[in-house]
Amino acid sequence: MAAGPALCGALVLCGALVRCRALVLCGALVAPAAGSAKAPTPAPPFRRVDITLGCSYLEEDVRGLLRAAGSAASEHPATLVLRGVSVRDDGNLDDVTEYRVPRENPGSSSPIVFQASAQSVSIPHAESLLHADCDGEEVTCEILPYSSRRAVEGPCRASWFMATLQLSSGISVALVLRGPDCGSRDEEEEEEHDATLHPKLRIPMSKEGTVLTTVEFQSSSRNTSLHVHLGSSVTLDCRFALAPSSSLSALEWRRQHQGSGRSLFRYQVGSTGPAAQPKVHVDVGKLLGSGDASLRLQGVSVADEGMYICLVSTSLHQAQHIIQLHVAEPPRVHVIPAEVTLERDVTTTLTCNIAGYYPLGVSVSWTQKTPEDDTETPLSNAHFSSHRQSQDGTYSITSFLSISSATARAPATYSCHVSHVALAEPISVSAHLKAPAQTGSKGLVGGFIATVIFIVVLFVVLRRGAAKPKSEQLLRASE
Repeated sequence: MAAGPALCGALVLCGALVRCRALVLCGALVAPAAGSAKAPTPAPPFRRVDITLGCSYLEEDVRGLLRAAGSAASEHPATLVLRGVSVRDDGNLDDVTEYRVPRENPGSSSPIVFQASAQSVSIPHAESLLHADCDGEEVTCEILPYSSRRAVEGPCRASWFMATLQLSSGISVALVLRGPDCGSRDEEEEEEHDATLHPKLRIPMSKEGTVLTTVEFQSSSRNTSLHVHLGSSVTLDCRFALAPSSSLSALEWRRQHQGSGRSLFRYQVGSTGPAAQPKVHVDVGKLLGSGDASLRLQGVSVADEGMYICLVSTSLHQAQHIIQLHVAEPPRVHVIPAEVTLERDVTTTLTCNIAGYYPLGVSVSWTQKTPEDDTETPLSNAHFSSHRQSQDGTYSITSFLSISSATARAPATYSCHVSHVALAEPISVSAHLKAPAQTGSKGLVGGFIATVIFIVVLFVVLRRGAAKPKSEQLLRASE
């Protein structure tokens, strides 16, 4: 692809083919005059570029089956060049370099170069693919032979390939590529027609030694894995686009979990429409109009967890995307009692209730901290109940911590720490251990003094009571 007009400012090279995005302020641009009306900002134009990706080609064995994964001969280096991909030029393209076909003649060990024309089918997430290296994303690309019984019918056989692209951000793209037609089938025909076949694929190649293909069908999804809370709603993204020569035949959504699977939604083009299903919805209007095959799932429960498969079919091909749906509900944590007073010869038990979480895995720990401590001290004498599961599928567990007055120090703070996959950070709930009102020698001295005072007062009262009758007798005698 020829490079576009150079933009003013410095250009930063990122990778061998695509320059990193940068905002460049051109000196020729001037601010509008004061008082002048501000013109509306035009929409960024589109521009066609080449996107080059490093891939692996998965071979077939002599029976036409893919070799087992991990086999030494199962993978071969390959390059996928998406030609003429339309991307939005919002000023971040800066500059692109033209892909140049290697000059050396390809050998059986050379990387296979697939040039794929993307003129008739839009490539989704093109900006993410174009700037993947600059944005620090990893792209996994695999190309494998694609076999379709209907696609190979007729006297002139076409070569078909499936390219699967996976970005570390979760985006997945599947491309069905149509290769050269009418490849020679044996060495005699090759010599007779003087055909130039690719040394590895044994199909016609271009003069530059590349395999020329066209994108006939693409499907994509923004997410390969989703985490949702109980009771929420979620959209499972699935979209597609077809070449003008192809048309949609059917869409099906399936769910598989723990070895069992069932169909959630199925629509056959030309039928009266899909049967209504509880909790799931696909907008058939968007499906037929813009290729939006996304599934809306409402009121997510634990039973909805699993692997969802979006299967888009045409008369010749099928493409699918797999989305893992995980239910993740955070726990509720309470410590009982929240405050307790240390008493002599008494063992106090703190209870940490952890409830309403999913999935099962949860981590619980206890710590102690006194005013003299700089950090919390881990405790290892806690014990736990067994896991309990409620009707909604969530779990609960209880942790118990025993505090002996013989070893405990008061005041102190005891904390229950809970970690779970649904929590961004652990939950910590504390209980406070208070010192008794009076302890030690000071309390004993105070008690002794109070007792002495009580005895003295009692003695005085009794003496006065005894002296009063005698005075009354003397008074009567004098009379």
